Amino acid sequence: MQKKNKDPRETLLFVSWAASVVAMFGSLYFSEIRQYEPCLLCWYQRILMYPFVIILGIAVVRKDYRIGIYSMALSAIGACISLYHYAIQKVAFFADYAASCGRVPCTGQYINWLGFITIPFLALIAFLIIFICSYFLWKKSKEEA
Repeated sequence: MQKKNKDPRETLLFVSWAASVVAMFGSLYFSEIRQYEPCLLCWYQRILMYPFVIILGIAVVRKDYRIGIYSMALSAIGACISLYHYAIQKVAFFADYAASCGRVPCTGQYINWLGFITIPFLALIAFLIIFICSYFLWKKSKEEA
């Protein structure tokens, strides 16, 4: 009996989806359980992250590898927002020139694990995982075509 080789694109797609699910539930934990009110930039990151749970979930079920180019573009935008948000929290130069975010300042740090892990940092990691997996998914799909 021969064992069927699993397509590596399936794993990349699943890892992307799993990262988005962990990020979504993590953000909901911080806002709903810990009662941390999200700032404006946090909301933008959520707006970009939450749809990944649905679209990547559908892509996993349907084995639709064409999603890679789209998820790569959206995760790049999310990563840029997260990186900017992290910079205004950790780099004095950016914090001095940061625009007012509203009721909750974007420079606030609800968590600061090990001196560098904040909520925007966690979002950045999730967006980077999705971007990297999407890039390799896109590249592998291009090679297959």
